[in-house]
Amino acid sequence: MRAETQNIVAEIEKSLELLAQRMDYETAPHRLEEFNARVEDPNLWDDPENAQKLMRDRQLLVDAIETYESIKTDLNDNIELIELGEMEEDEEVVTDAEQAIKGLKSKAAKKELEALLDGEADGNDTFLEINSGAGGTESCDWASMLARMYVRWAEKKGYTVELQSETAGEEAGIKSAAYKISGHNAYGWLKSESGVHRLVRISPFDSAAKRHTSFCSVWVYPVVDDNIEIEVNPSDIRIDTYRSSGAGGQHVNTTDSAVRITHIPTGIVVTSSEKSQHQNRDIAMKALKSRLYQQELDRRNADINAAHEAKGDAGWGNQIRSYVLQPYQMVKDLRTNFETSDTKGVLDGDLDGFMAATLALNVAGKSRSEAQGD
Repeated sequence: MRAETQNIVAEIEKSLELLAQRMDYETAPHRLEEFNARVEDPNLWDDPENAQKLMRDRQLLVDAIETYESIKTDLNDNIELIELGEMEEDEEVVTDAEQAIKGLKSKAAKKELEALLDGEADGNDTFLEINSGAGGTESCDWASMLARMYVRWAEKKGYTVELQSETAGEEAGIKSAAYKISGHNAYGWLKSESGVHRLVRISPFDSAAKRHTSFCSVWVYPVVDDNIEIEVNPSDIRIDTYRSSGAGGQHVNTTDSAVRITHIPTGIVVTSSEKSQHQNRDIAMKALKSRLYQQELDRRNADINAAHEAKGDAGWGNQIRSYVLQPYQMVKDLRTNFETSDTKGVLDGDLDGFMAATLALNVAGKSRSEAQGD
């Protein structure tokens, strides 16, 4: 086996070790048997909420086992093909198997990163807020572009996207929007997107065709599970109803049912304008509890806390990522230096590379901190 292929095999084996460790592979079959026994309980669906959680946890374990065993089997099969091809001096068989192992490396690396999403709330659904910043109409248009980008990304992941509220820009785009994105690890992936996003382009709103710079802030926080207790003192909140305003379309209404809740001690403001007044109040309270829970997570995590404290205004000097469309094309993350010239792909939702790079950076930082603590 060639040295390059040996190195790739070693990397895949390391990924397999991590996958096995994360799911505790030795006990996984026994835990799956327990899940299966509980699923067969005729009284399971007497408590739909717990039943759904059980089914979800079981499926996660099934997926983890199948992923691990699939990668391991494919690796062993292709190693055997290489050995057989070398014995019979069949270069075509060797080359095909080596290519298959290279592809397997990418799959294993991706699954390894997903396995690292083991934070307290990483597996949760998430709220995502977009707010236009410096740049006026340009910024509002940029906010709508970001909203489209994240919706496209979520749809590619198979996640469910619900628009919670939206405020239209005066001339174009949106001033703000809030979404709930539901799916396994939605928060774990999207949490790296919190920060200020900077756009440089030739303005479609400038008759002189000059280059403009626009800013928007993106903030992400997890949907709080029902088993996480977050108490909100009624005297600490102010609830206002108002006539919502949006850009129009099926997602936006213009009734008086919109609800705004202000948490006075922290200044947190959440809104919902998509349902009835009663439903909007319920949605907004859940969003508020999630924001308060995010603050608690921030206090426990020094890296995330520092990022939020340093976020500043949506303007110069505070961006985490730059999207340059003119005079050249490039999207670059300023935290990881990950970049690509495929600006169209990024704006169409191809964000996994950026998220994975940030996740790997955070995991490396966490590992160093733990090593120093030891």
